Amino acid sequence: MNKTAKIKKNHQFIVLQKLVIVSILIGFLSAFLGISLKKITEYYEEIFFHEVSVNPIFYIIFPVFGLSVIYFLRQYLFKKKENKGIKEVFESTKSTSKNLPSYKIPSHFINGLLTVAFGGSTGIEVSTVVATATIGSVAQQKENVFRKYKTELICAGVAAGVTALFSSPIAGILFALEVISRKVTRAFVISNLIAVSVAFGLLTILKEEPLFAVSITTWHLKAIPYFILLGILAGINSVYLTRCVLFFKSQFGRIDTHYYKILIGSVVLSVSLFVFPQLYGEGYHAIKGIFSNSAEIPLTLTLAFTFIGVLLLKPIVTSITLASGGDGGVFAPSLFIGAFLGLLLASILNTFFQVHVLPVNFMIIGMAAVLSASIHAPFTAIFLVCGLTNDYTLFLPILVVCLISKYTAKMIYPYTVYSYAPSLTK
Repeated sequence: MNKTAKIKKNHQFIVLQKLVIVSILIGFLSAFLGISLKKITEYYEEIFFHEVSVNPIFYIIFPVFGLSVIYFLRQYLFKKKENKGIKEVFESTKSTSKNLPSYKIPSHFINGLLTVAFGGSTGIEVSTVVATATIGSVAQQKENVFRKYKTELICAGVAAGVTALFSSPIAGILFALEVISRKVTRAFVISNLIAVSVAFGLLTILKEEPLFAVSITTWHLKAIPYFILLGILAGINSVYLTRCVLFFKSQFGRIDTHYYKILIGSVVLSVSLFVFPQLYGEGYHAIKGIFSNSAEIPLTLTLAFTFIGVLLLKPIVTSITLASGGDGGVFAPSLFIGAFLGLLLASILNTFFQVHVLPVNFMIIGMAAVLSASIHAPFTAIFLVCGLTNDYTLFLPILVVCLISKYTAKMIYPYTVYSYAPSLTK
């Protein structure tokens, strides 16, 4: 081996060493941020939800207070700096000069927490994704040698953050690949595998339990036609969610005085939460409730109208939460809509057609299907939902239904809330 080749090989080894070390650091910091945000949000959301249950006056106070605090923080603490959410992550990965500024870590952490804890009908997932992507972005700016691995290190942060939230390293990597990077390089594989391994290791040390404790026993081939129907309905519902988010953001964007946005958003939120408390925050408390009672709930006319009302209102309330200044995205709303859609369909089939399908299976498959169609990432949705329940019994039907829901949604409307840009439709 000549001297030049030896120097080159040594340099590559040093770069690889540094990439491994920075990936470990990104994985730990992103996982720590994700776990912290999840735990703190769950704690305060539970306290505040109990308060509104006891004193309904808080349905009016909490939304206006939460959105107002977020507005003042953005105005005075974060100096009116722009906040495009996950679209800024895309812009950063596509540009060599544009980086995610470090203020986005505390900004999205605090605003995501405030939005959900005070009743905003969204989730902390996108807040976590942007904050952890920023950890990766800041890391790649520290050394010139990492500049060419910008996308890979941003994806490592995102993958570790998603792993921390959903206890699924595979979902973390797949989300980074399907939604953010869309290409595989050697550096992507190394950095993301290391980051999610560190994140999952931290989850194991902390003994994090799956979000939903669900017992899945089996599924039957006779249910396949109904699963296909669920996939089509999930695709339609996801388009409704996407169009709602884009429509209300566009309409609220025309309001010049920001406090008018807060007042309008708060009124809609307060009324909706009062009528349907299930819409409060992430809605995971409502999903847990219907999981535990799904086999015992007989479908009455009142219950059917409640389910339909929740399915129609959730996209609107989520959209208005985001349009009026809340921080979040469509992850949690998609899971929420999917669970209620699956239970409604199973209840209709069992009550009126005596099909005897398992409601819990339809709820889990519905969660994955709506998420798949909402973000156009079926494989992320599959492993994410299996990670949430820590059960892979339904893997095959989830795979089929996720693909059906995604392509149903794409046929009706080709964009997601992440990929849509006004210029694309001109």
